[in-house]
Amino acid sequence: MRTLLHNARILTMNNNFDEYPQGWIVVEDNIIVALGEGPLTEKTLPSDEVIDVNGDLLIPGMVNTHCHMSMTMFRGLGEDVDDRLFRYILPIEREAVTPEVVRIGAAHAAVEMILGGVTTTADMYYFEQEVGRVLDVAGMRGVIGQTLADYNPPDHDTFDQGFGLVDDLRDEFRDNERITASIAPHAPYSTGPQIMERVAMYASDHPDVRVQMHLAEMKSEIEWCAKNYNCRPVELVDKTGLLQSGAIMAHCLEVTSNEIDILSARGVTVAHNARSNAKAGRGIAPVEAMRKSGLAVGLATDGAMSGNTLDVIAQMAPASMFAKLLGGSRKCLPARDVVKMATLEGAKVLGLDDKIGSLEVGKCADLVRISLDSPRMVPIYDIYATLVFAANASDVRDVMIDGVWVAKNWTVLTLEQPKVLSDAVQIAARFSQRILSIDAAG
Repeated sequence: MRTLLHNARILTMNNNFDEYPQGWIVVEDNIIVALGEGPLTEKTLPSDEVIDVNGDLLIPGMVNTHCHMSMTMFRGLGEDVDDRLFRYILPIEREAVTPEVVRIGAAHAAVEMILGGVTTTADMYYFEQEVGRVLDVAGMRGVIGQTLADYNPPDHDTFDQGFGLVDDLRDEFRDNERITASIAPHAPYSTGPQIMERVAMYASDHPDVRVQMHLAEMKSEIEWCAKNYNCRPVELVDKTGLLQSGAIMAHCLEVTSNEIDILSARGVTVAHNARSNAKAGRGIAPVEAMRKSGLAVGLATDGAMSGNTLDVIAQMAPASMFAKLLGGSRKCLPARDVVKMATLEGAKVLGLDDKIGSLEVGKCADLVRISLDSPRMVPIYDIYATLVFAANASDVRDVMIDGVWVAKNWTVLTLEQPKVLSDAVQIAARFSQRILSIDAAG
């Protein structure tokens, strides 16, 4: 199958930031085989499918570097309740999160992400095999992490059982070209040094399995480390050997300049959750300092319980604005860098930048068509600034992943959206009844 898209404004997001104001791109099967600018030639024709994109923008598929997909089922729950985590979320998770709930929540999330131009995600939650199966059917890419925790999670009673689930995940998706298994110790305070050491050994023994973890996310984590181990989270995790090359660390809000140097030296990567961090009142991550140290930092949504939306476009403006607040200048974290964090740098965070993240010959055909017709998108002086500060998910028109159209004309093709949403509403009704019973019990 050979597809030609032409009459396009193309942002390649390659290392040179090459742009083609009147560009074309040729996809053969799942690979980009040619792209450029100017009249169509023998390089572009003949093609099985020829699409005039009518001046719309083509960018690489966006990468969500940290998510809890199935927590779409908790979106908006108890937003104004200070202790909602312990009052509602954890009890409902323990009692009501089942493989069915995870599957329905993940499908809900996949529809939302595809419609927002997200083609790849890193996920960590429970019953993660279900998440991987949903992503596979949806046609998305994913680094899927089986969460390990000590707070009575819904899918394992012991850490031995949790590691067994990681083995099952790895076995099921071993030969899947789009889905990669991951091990996800929840956080330092919910696993402890011994388990983190065991995870580090597991990852070393299975280099095909990436590590994902929340790190230095909040002040209570700092206090826990100081009280129990007389150190800070980065130091504690480093002692366990878990800060190894390729490990994905989410948040990294409470980090010093010395700790940033340690993270960089160890070769870990960072998932930046600007919107979620701010909504929780936890602060602003030192993104510019991390990137200047050589750390790859990608944009992330977190779960819908925390950040509400799962499209990366909604994360762009907060990421830039919070960096500007922290640095006291408009110059901080410019728009072009933010778009890079959403694409090529996000791919690097997940170790996939050799395959995706930019529109280049030889890379997989993951691309997004963005309509420029909205009044919000006119005029365009700086296309990167327009994307960061004006665009939203509704501007995403078409999405291709691995050479296959997964969305066209604002419609997901790989999942039944009406059924997905209907199933989600039914799960939410169950959760609502459980909330009423919790409130009635005081």
